[in-house]
Amino acid sequence: QVHLVESGGASVQPGGSLRLSCVVSESMMHVYRYIGWFRQAPGNEREGVASIYIGDGSTLYSDSVKGRFTASLDNAKSMVTLQMNSLRPEDTGVYYCAASFGTLYSQLLQPWGYEHWSQGTQVTVSS
Repeated sequence: QVHLVESGGASVQPGGSLRLSCVVSESMMHVYRYIGWFRQAPGNEREGVASIYIGDGSTLYSDSVKGRFTASLDNAKSMVTLQMNSLRPEDTGVYYCAASFGTLYSQLLQPWGYEHWSQGTQVTVSS
């Protein structure tokens, strides 16, 4: 059963912007506690870049994206978005949204803190 459907990946030039969307099944939106955003470049481990608490929309970001990426929650649409600005070539990778039933704060940007995953979408930043 698919609980997370992601969209919005594309190719952009350095300095550009993209918005990724993650639609969460309504039945699960009331069960999940966190939605995380992850990315994986070829040959690299999956890296957590942002996490949002569904209860109040509070967010956590990795140092690599802090100040450039913004995660937000739209409960009415059962959707979480990741606005990515000032994109850099090192932001290139497959981006995933993921859902957690609950995890430790120290694990909010770790893949093992999340149980359900989207299909992933490619983001390429290149001139």
